[in-house]
Amino acid sequence: MRADARKNHSHLLAVACEVVTEQGADASMREIARRADVGLGTLQRHFRTREALFEALLHLQVDALTQKAAELETSSPPDEALVSWFREGVAFTHSYSGVCALLASAHADPDSALHASSTALQLVGARLLFRAQAEGTARADMDGVDLFALMSALAWLADQPGFAPRGDHLFHLIASAILTNRPSNDVKKAA
Repeated sequence: MRADARKNHSHLLAVACEVVTEQGADASMREIARRADVGLGTLQRHFRTREALFEALLHLQVDALTQKAAELETSSPPDEALVSWFREGVAFTHSYSGVCALLASAHADPDSALHASSTALQLVGARLLFRAQAEGTARADMDGVDLFALMSALAWLADQPGFAPRGDHLFHLIASAILTNRPSNDVKKAA
């Protein structure tokens, strides 16, 4: 990509990030183009679909979560690594209102532009879960898809005004259900 095209691409992503942070996953492509001071066609040349735009927005965060998992694997016991990463994953899904629904639908749709990000998150979580299961500190009757679903459910709950104030409590309830042989106070320490 040429330097000017790369600069335009970065500018469009920065503006898209602002708009999507304000308006959530339903943000209008027209609004993003308007705020970036370009035509809708220019935005669509860079990002052919809304999903392609979200894939670009989420790519860096997915990479950061993958890196965080690798760091936790080498620096923390398996159960603590799992809970810490799970908390980071839930926080990631709060970055844009409605993004968890997009990622959850993309998980089952290999043709979706977001499928790679969704699958990457699920696989990283599964790796941490398996490590904790091998140590005997996580439930043996769940898998990475279950963990991803629980992360999505917590993100959805946090988007609901009536449940948002209970987000931390709900996180601890779910984390306690994932881990075995640990009092809930230990889960709070790991998180």
